[in-house]
Amino acid sequence: MLTRKQLDLLDFINKRLLRDGVPPSFDEMKEALDLRSKSGIHRLITALEERGFIRRLPHRARAIEIVKLPEALERSGRAGFEPRVIDGDRPDHRPAAAMALGDAPALDLPLLGRIAAGTPIEAIHDGSASVAVPGAMVAGSGKHYALEVKGESMIDAGINSGDVVIIRETSVAENGDIVVAQVEGYEATLKRYRKSGDMVMLEAANPAFETRLLREDQVEVQGKLVGLIRTY
Repeated sequence: MLTRKQLDLLDFINKRLLRDGVPPSFDEMKEALDLRSKSGIHRLITALEERGFIRRLPHRARAIEIVKLPEALERSGRAGFEPRVIDGDRPDHRPAAAMALGDAPALDLPLLGRIAAGTPIEAIHDGSASVAVPGAMVAGSGKHYALEVKGESMIDAGINSGDVVIIRETSVAENGDIVVAQVEGYEATLKRYRKSGDMVMLEAANPAFETRLLREDQVEVQGKLVGLIRTY
């Protein structure tokens, strides 16, 4: 997933490269994105490099190369992101309680492809991708959408890399809920939520991953897990 800030930075770097032939400085990036420190820019640059959108050239100052752009950014210059967004191996058998999609009435949900400017988790369904889910998964009020899981941080909760999770949009979570959380506006992650006072813990379900302890103002809940789809 590319967050709004990551996309804004990628767009800014690309435009400067096209205009000047050289990328902007970190100070210019910080000013353009209205960040308080360059550490935030370092995190955004690292995230873009890890996702294969840019390449930093060694032994050269201000050496950043654009490797690719998201399709939505190429098409319209506006923010978009790929739906492989959640930190989260696949078992050899189907769980006993699993329901085949063909056994229940199904609804089509958007496989989230964009986040609207100003409303970070508002799904925009452009018809490009959707997934069929049992109607029982989306019982009740509220908007729902799907995300594809990437990573292994939630495997002990039965959520594996490659699974599709069904999310109900909400900004409210109770202790123990598995939520989509945006951290400091830079990254989205799927973790178990716990709050104590003005501190929030985002707990992984894999001992290889540490629990993250953050101030409440550093975390924005964007949705709650209500279902999961696995392909065998």
